Amino acid sequence: MAISPQAQIHPSAVIEDGAQISADVVVGPFCVVGPRVVLERGVVLKSHVVVSGGTRIGEETEIFPFSVIGEIPQDLKFKGEETRLEIGKRNRIREHVTMNTGTQGGGAVTRIGDDGLYMAGCHIAHDAHVGNRVVIVNSVAVAGHCVIEDDVIIGGLSGIHQWVRIGKGAIVGALSMVTNDVIPHGLVQGPRGKLDGLNLVGLKRRGVSREDITALRAAFQMMAQGEGAFQERTRRMGEEFDSEYVQEIVDFVLGETDRSYLTPG
Repeated sequence: MAISPQAQIHPSAVIEDGAQISADVVVGPFCVVGPRVVLERGVVLKSHVVVSGGTRIGEETEIFPFSVIGEIPQDLKFKGEETRLEIGKRNRIREHVTMNTGTQGGGAVTRIGDDGLYMAGCHIAHDAHVGNRVVIVNSVAVAGHCVIEDDVIIGGLSGIHQWVRIGKGAIVGALSMVTNDVIPHGLVQGPRGKLDGLNLVGLKRRGVSREDITALRAAFQMMAQGEGAFQERTRRMGEEFDSEYVQEIVDFVLGETDRSYLTPG
């Protein structure tokens, strides 16, 4: 066991042999930390938190009561292989959140970026890759093998189907079931999630220029109403618009995927 003398460990916490706990870590009452866990500097486990498996938690991440982090995946194919969960820096993981390790068939690692907010009761399944500054609202279920890119917001009680990709800066409204890929900066809403426009509010909040927003709106119209198949229209967008934000959509749509796309209605 490697526990820094600068760590604060409550007497009721259980720290198993082999755990690595860095300086300024706080482990509160009735927490359980498994033998393959690494807690980096400044991590805070409030109370009644279970961290197990091959889990590394990045600096200054704060985890609230009754979260279970790093347990085995909810996948019947899992046979006890050594897989991992990697969580970045400065995340806030609220009450009753669950995050599982990966599976051998899915790359063996579930990965969470930096500066995210994971609200109460949400679930991140095996082999998901979640980017930076992501907000996952209460009771969202992100299924296995999903890719959630930077600056995404997923509204409460939504479900993300396995293997789905959600592009950078997209927003999913509450109570949506998303079964296909979502373009960067897209706006998805409705019980069976539909691509209903662009996340204009998010773009403005991030300080995106008026020229880029105008280009995105024109490109979206081309996706919705242009000639040819969806991918052909998207490819032409890259030729017609000189905007890095439009190019992000083009690269996303022309990239590899295991799903089809939500397309403009």
